[in-house]
Amino acid sequence: MEIVLALIYGAAVGALAHFTLAGRDTRGSVLGPMAGAVAGAGIWALLTWLGVTTASAWLWIAAIVAPTVVVYVLLPVVANLRKTHDARERARLGIA
Repeated sequence: MEIVLALIYGAAVGALAHFTLAGRDTRGSVLGPMAGAVAGAGIWALLTWLGVTTASAWLWIAAIVAPTVVVYVLLPVVANLRKTHDARERARLGIA
């Protein structure tokens, strides 16, 4: 049941990152929260399958660090990819 905490934290970090990082207009508003939730739940599930229990601090630390790292790396990459793609499309179509 504690996996829900990892989901909520990941979604909250993703929402915070969406509004604090540049390029908000180049990505959907759900990308950050979903990426954070998936990263939090994924690392939680992986570690529990490997035998780490909720009594271990490593599970909680990983559930906090993983979504933060994933979201703050993923969102700028997606924004840059979108800007590059849009610029190429404008040039191809002769709009720019």
